[in-house]
Amino acid sequence: MALPESIHILQRIRRQYVQAKLWLYALQALAAMLVAVAILWRWQFGAPLLALTAFAILSTAVLYFILRWRSVSEVSLQHVARHLNRQYPQLEDSTELLLQQPQNLLQKLQQQRVTATLQELHPDQQQTFTLRSSATYTFLALALLLSVGILYLPAAALTTPEAESIQVEFPEAPVAAADTAAQIQSIDITITPPRYTGKQAYQAKTPNLRVEEGATVTWRIRTSKPALLQLELNEQSPQAFKKGQEGYTFSRSFTEHGLYTINLNGQKSAFYTLEIIPDEAPAIQISKPKEYTEIRLGEQQRVTLQASLTDDYGIREANMIATVAKGSGEAVKFREEKIKLNLSGNSRSYSINQTLDLQQLGMSFGDELYFYLQAWDNHRGYTRSETYFVQIEDTTIVEADFDMTAGVNPVPEYFRSQRQIIIDTEKLLKEQKSIPRAEFEERSNNIGVDQKLLRLRYGKFLGEEFESGIGPGGGIPEGAEEHEEETHFEGDGHDHPEFENQNSPEALLDPYLHKHDMEEAATLFEPTVKAKLKGALAQMWEAELRLRTHKPKEALPFEYKALRMLKDVQQSQRAYVAKTGFEAPPLKEPELRLTGELHKITPLNEQQSINQQQELPNTRAALNWLAKYKQSGKYKPADAQLLEKAGQELAEHALGNSGKNLRALQDVRQLITEISAGKKLCASCLIAAEQAWAELLPPVKQTPQPRQAVRSRLAEEYRKRMR
Repeated sequence: MALPESIHILQRIRRQYVQAKLWLYALQALAAMLVAVAILWRWQFGAPLLALTAFAILSTAVLYFILRWRSVSEVSLQHVARHLNRQYPQLEDSTELLLQQPQNLLQKLQQQRVTATLQELHPDQQQTFTLRSSATYTFLALALLLSVGILYLPAAALTTPEAESIQVEFPEAPVAAADTAAQIQSIDITITPPRYTGKQAYQAKTPNLRVEEGATVTWRIRTSKPALLQLELNEQSPQAFKKGQEGYTFSRSFTEHGLYTINLNGQKSAFYTLEIIPDEAPAIQISKPKEYTEIRLGEQQRVTLQASLTDDYGIREANMIATVAKGSGEAVKFREEKIKLNLSGNSRSYSINQTLDLQQLGMSFGDELYFYLQAWDNHRGYTRSETYFVQIEDTTIVEADFDMTAGVNPVPEYFRSQRQIIIDTEKLLKEQKSIPRAEFEERSNNIGVDQKLLRLRYGKFLGEEFESGIGPGGGIPEGAEEHEEETHFEGDGHDHPEFENQNSPEALLDPYLHKHDMEEAATLFEPTVKAKLKGALAQMWEAELRLRTHKPKEALPFEYKALRMLKDVQQSQRAYVAKTGFEAPPLKEPELRLTGELHKITPLNEQQSINQQQELPNTRAALNWLAKYKQSGKYKPADAQLLEKAGQELAEHALGNSGKNLRALQDVRQLITEISAGKKLCASCLIAAEQAWAELLPPVKQTPQPRQAVRSRLAEEYRKRMR
C-alpha cells in the first residue's frame, strides 16, 4: 500500500502546480479583457476603430489562455519526480523509480527506500514550488486603473464633430424679399496648395481665408433658384461664377492679400478677408566654426562644420562653395570647389556635422579657405550664409617688406631649418608602417642629430661655448667656476694679451670686453628676446631626447613649440623707423588773428515758407468721431462717408503691409453697413476699428516743454531778497 500512496502524493503535487499556474494565466487574460470591456462599455459601437480594437484584445486574451492551458496540461508525473529530486536530496535522485516496474532486486530495494522516505517528508503538505506572481498582480492593477480611467472619460472625446456649413451674410438684403428671392443653400470652399508645399487639398471652415502663396481657391455654391453670382476682390470689377450641374463654381490662384465679397443678384455680402501665407526662404544657422579660424602649428588641419538648415515647406538642394587662396601678393591663385553636404534629418530640417580635411583640398601652410553655405527650397527661396575664413599659420613669412633693421642682424638664415626637421619628422611618421624597425630607428636618430646641431648653433648666440652647458636649464661647464672667481687670467685656457701701459685705453677696456665665454653676459639680445630663445633651446632639447629614443611622435609637439618661439624671436628683432615728410611751419597767430575784412560778408535774410500737410486726415477725423460717439451714442447717415474714407486709408496700409489689419477693415465695412441701415453699431467692431486706426497714426514727435523748477520756501525767500 506504500507505493500507491506515494504515487498519489505525486499526483496531488502535480494538481497543485497546474491549478496555481492556470490561476496566474487566468488573471493575466482577465486584465486584458477588463480593458477591452471598458472600451466597449464606454463608447459601445459609436467608434468603429475602438470597437475593433476591443474585440482584438478579447480574442487575443482568450487565445493566450487556451495556449497556456495546453502547455500546462503537458506537465506529467515524470516532471514532478525530477522536480522532487532537485528539491529533496534525501530522495537520492530515485523518485522516478516509483513510476517504473523494478527489473532486479537492487531497484526493488531502492524503490522501497524512496517510498519510505517520501512518506516521511510529505511534500504535498509543503510548498514544493514557487511561482513569480508579482508581475501578474502588477499587470492586473494597471489594467484596473486603466479601465476605471476609460470609464470616466467623456464619451464625446473621441467622436468626430460634424463639419459646420459655411454661412455668408448679406446685411444689405431687404427682409421682406427674403422668402421670395434666391438664397444660398450651401457653400464649399476648397483650397489647393501649390506643389512646392507638399500639402493636399483641404476644405475651409469659414469664409475668412488664410491660404498659402500661390494656392488655388475654389468656391462651389448651391442656390435655391437660378441666380447671378459674382465675386468682387478689393472692390475691383466683379467676376462671374461658372454655372454647372451641381451649382456655381469659381476658381482662382492668389498671391496677394485682399478683401472679397460675394454678390448674389446685385446684393453684396459682408466683406471677408483673404490672407496669404508667404513662402519663407531657408534659414541657415552655423554653430561651428567661428567666422575666422586660424590653425596654428601642430594642430590638425581639419575644420568641423556644424550647421542646421530649416525651411517651412522643405529644402530642395544645399551645398557648400569653398574657395582656396594660395600664394601672396600679385601671385595669388584662387580655386573654387563645390562640396556636397552630409544632410541628416527630414526635408524641412536638416542638421550638418561634417569634417573638412584641408589637406584634401590642397591647402598648405599660409593658404586661406573662404566658404559659405547656400540652400534652395522647393519654390523660389534662396539663402546664402555669411562667408567664413580658415587660415593655416605660416611661420616662414616675414611681415615687413620695407623697414630699416638694426646694424647687426643676429638672426642668420639657418634659423628656419627647424621647419625642415618638422617636415622630416612628419614624413617619418607617415612611413613608419611601411619601413623596417631598424630603418625607422636610424632615421629617427639622424633627425635627432640634426636637432642637436641646430640647438648648438642657436646656443652660440647665448654664449654657450660648451655642449655640457646647453640644455633645458643651462649649466656652467666644468672649471668655469674657477674661471669666474679668478681675478687673474692665468690658466683659464684662453690667450689674454698683456699690456705694457696699464693706463692705455686698450688695457682699461680689456676686462669689459672679455665676455665671449660667459653665457649670462651675452649682449646680442635684449632680456625678453633672450628668454624666448632660451625657451626655444629647451624645446629643442626635449625634442632631441625623444628623437634619440625613437619616439618621433612625442617629439613633434616640442618641435612645433620651438619653431613658434623662433618665429617670435625673429619678429622681435625688427626695428621700426618713423616716416619722414613735409611739416608745415607754425602759424604766427598774434599777427594774423582778427585781421580779416568783413565788408563782403552779408547776413542771410532769405525766407522760405513750408506748408505742413497733416498725415492721414480722414483717420484722425474718424477717431474724433469715435470719441464723440462714445459720449453721445448717436450718429448720422452722413458719417458713413467719413468712415468710408478712413477705411480706404486703412485698406492702403493693410494691402501694403502683408495683409495687416484685414480683420479690422472687415469690421469697418460692417460699421458702414450698419450706419447705412440705421442699426445699432457693433461694440466689438468699434473697439477693433479704433485700435487699428490708432496704430496707423505715426508716433507724436516730442516738442520742447518749459522746465518748471520746484523750489523750497527757503530758496524762494532767498530769491525774493536778492531781487
